[in-house]
Amino acid sequence: MFLKWLTGLLLIAQPLNMPDSLTVNQQGKTIAEVNRPQFSVPIPGIPMIDSEKYERFIKKLETQTYKAPVNAKINDHGGIVPGEVGYKLNRHMFKENFYSYFFGEGSVKIDVPEVNLYPRVDTELLAHIKTQQVGQYITYFNSNNRSRSNNIELAAKALDSHVVFPGETFSFNQVVGNRTIAKGYMRAPIIVRGELSEGVGGGICQVSSTLFNAVDRAGLTIVQRYSHSKRVPYVPPGRDATVSWYGPDFQFKNQYNQPILIRAKRYGGSMMVKLFSSDVINMKKRKVPNAPTSLPKEIHVEQNVHLSNPER
Repeated sequence: MFLKWLTGLLLIAQPLNMPDSLTVNQQGKTIAEVNRPQFSVPIPGIPMIDSEKYERFIKKLETQTYKAPVNAKINDHGGIVPGEVGYKLNRHMFKENFYSYFFGEGSVKIDVPEVNLYPRVDTELLAHIKTQQVGQYITYFNSNNRSRSNNIELAAKALDSHVVFPGETFSFNQVVGNRTIAKGYMRAPIIVRGELSEGVGGGICQVSSTLFNAVDRAGLTIVQRYSHSKRVPYVPPGRDATVSWYGPDFQFKNQYNQPILIRAKRYGGSMMVKLFSSDVINMKKRKVPNAPTSLPKEIHVEQNVHLSNPER
């Protein structure tokens, strides 16, 4: 019964054509229509707003009217794709409009008052920090392994054009997100040098390990890194960075005076990460050994196997 009442209160899909109603529009479309009795405290003769009912309504409205800003990014040809301005509900202005309606008379129509949300990374910033390469690393894999190649490419796309600002700590899991089938990640069951590895997102650790070596080469501060229990073939011994959504993460901090731009891309059977910044960056590089170019032997496995570290 309560759910039916709440649905009626927060109906934001179809206009109800109620008398003395408040109609809320956004970009020419009606997104909510309510009336005074839905928000009134039942005290005869005294108009008073039920704050809890209003708060539930405003939270629902906030969710429906929100549009996240989109950062500018660099395309495959090195050109800059401009970002997009987002917006959210202006709570203060909407409350003023709502109170004017509630304590007034008759029906009222209002447009959603919005606050612009500007992207953190815009065209001007990218143009400033894509000028000087400060780090690079390449690793190799068997491109005939379709599942692994797919997962590596998806993770690389999630990393590409990400900017780490001065003083900011980067988290691989936070930026790449959960590796799920719904996002296009595939099971990658293989045996590499005697160790069995199977699970959605197999191959992701090659991306995080490639990033780690590029970051380390650029002299950035490593905050969190874990190695696999056994050696992996795509990086020199001790140069890997294992990640898992419910486990280890790879994190680094940008201690420099300029933002760091991450470019990540899969080229056939290679995974490449390049780091860029402004030409006025104050930095000190480290020596990092190159990855082996020989491909490891892989044995495909059909059965499902559950391991504690499935993203290798």
